[in-house]
Amino acid sequence: MAKQKKNYAYREAHEFNKWRSLFQFIVCKIGYNAVLRLVYRMEVHGVENIPEGNDYIICPNHLSTIDPPMMETFMPKNIAFMAKKELFDIPLIRWWIDWLGAFAVDRGNLAPSTVKTVKQIKKSKNWVFGIFPQGTRQEPGIIKNVGKGFAGLARMTKCNVLPIGIIGTNEKKWLPFSGKIIIRVGKVIPYSEDLDAVRLEWIKQIEELTGFKYIEEDKQEELADGGLDKNEQE
Repeated sequence: MAKQKKNYAYREAHEFNKWRSLFQFIVCKIGYNAVLRLVYRMEVHGVENIPEGNDYIICPNHLSTIDPPMMETFMPKNIAFMAKKELFDIPLIRWWIDWLGAFAVDRGNLAPSTVKTVKQIKKSKNWVFGIFPQGTRQEPGIIKNVGKGFAGLARMTKCNVLPIGIIGTNEKKWLPFSGKIIIRVGKVIPYSEDLDAVRLEWIKQIEELTGFKYIEEDKQEELADGGLDKNEQE
């Protein structure tokens, strides 16, 4: 009988166990933390805004692939981030992010397994769920492509939203003290039936925490067209 393929899109509370916690501690709180402090002179502000318990979702802006493990260097709870399902097709990467507590998602389709997994994370007590509202990495200085999926997950799982502003991870540095990363933890946003209100409050706080400017969807299209209208382009 062929071995059944593991479902990386769904995790149960018992999978967020002491072994994954230990692995994340060694990799992130020791390994990544040392590098980020030495090379990037990482500063974290606003830790007093981090709630007790685990009934909240971590929602940072997104600039670099180091953002997920970086969040885990200073948060009191372990973090389980979503990862695009394609990463779980690559054996070494699959093993690495699996042990770090990530689970697979189809970014174009929010499946029931995602909601179930977030609820299981909440049951685990020592872990919290992490998601980037922008979906993918963005260029520094602006905020765009902010969906309402994170607000919907917060409502469905009765978790509040913790906005976190990240500055500087987009710059790749190698020499000691050559980079600068600043992280600012914002104020908790209560989950709500009004998803637009939660989304707008997240955008407002990220603007304040990073100094980046939000660009509306129609403005994004204008910038992509070089600021020209259709007649000018013709």
